[in-house]
Amino acid sequence: MATPAYLRIRTELEQRIRSGALPPGSKLPTEAELREQHSVSRATAQRVLTELAHAGLVERHRRRGTFVAGGARQENLLRLVNPALRGPEIPGRHAVDSAAVIPARDADVEMPGVDDDAPVTQLRRLKFDIDDNPIAVELSAVPFLLAPRLLDEDLAHLTVHDYFARNDVPAATSRVYIDPVSLDDDTAARLRLTTGQAVLRLRRLTWLTDGKLAEAMWHIIRPDLVELFIEQSVLSAPDS
Repeated sequence: MATPAYLRIRTELEQRIRSGALPPGSKLPTEAELREQHSVSRATAQRVLTELAHAGLVERHRRRGTFVAGGARQENLLRLVNPALRGPEIPGRHAVDSAAVIPARDADVEMPGVDDDAPVTQLRRLKFDIDDNPIAVELSAVPFLLAPRLLDEDLAHLTVHDYFARNDVPAATSRVYIDPVSLDDDTAARLRLTTGQAVLRLRRLTWLTDGKLAEAMWHIIRPDLVELFIEQSVLSAPDS
């Protein structure tokens, strides 16, 4: 099925906003300009701008136009469990904080079914917004025998699910847990926050087709800079 025109145009604009190509305050094309640029109807152009506004990405002003909103950026939680994702779970600049093969007991994330002495590849990265503020710390641990060449990858831009797909690792199921935690000294320093501050940790477990663990990871995201949301279509499926 072809992607609806409104969704294609909206996705294109949303990607430009999230990447920083359209920073806060930037003016978006008007409905008339969208109609001309994409050869779509007025209703389609209007829907694009309305949905971006409902997502909190833009602000619409009568007679002035539509502008990229300031304030906290928004991230879709569903990206964390999308097995087809080919880019990072959280868009923006990434920096590798540490990368090493260590015993599972030292991975700093629960790895159910993995022996404490088993070697795992641990990767810790920092993620930044367009103003270079640290917005998230991500820690991932993968059994070494499952991905022995993981450290040879471009670690700043690595997406583990994409690595699995490219290397025929049979990942089957992914689940995200949301845990309330207090920031430890190290994570607070990385995020430039206060030790002990209450935050949400997004913890993901991914399993293979045989039920063994493929990856354990978590994100801690600055609550003052990022709003999390889940968005799903409520359109009725067409009759078969």
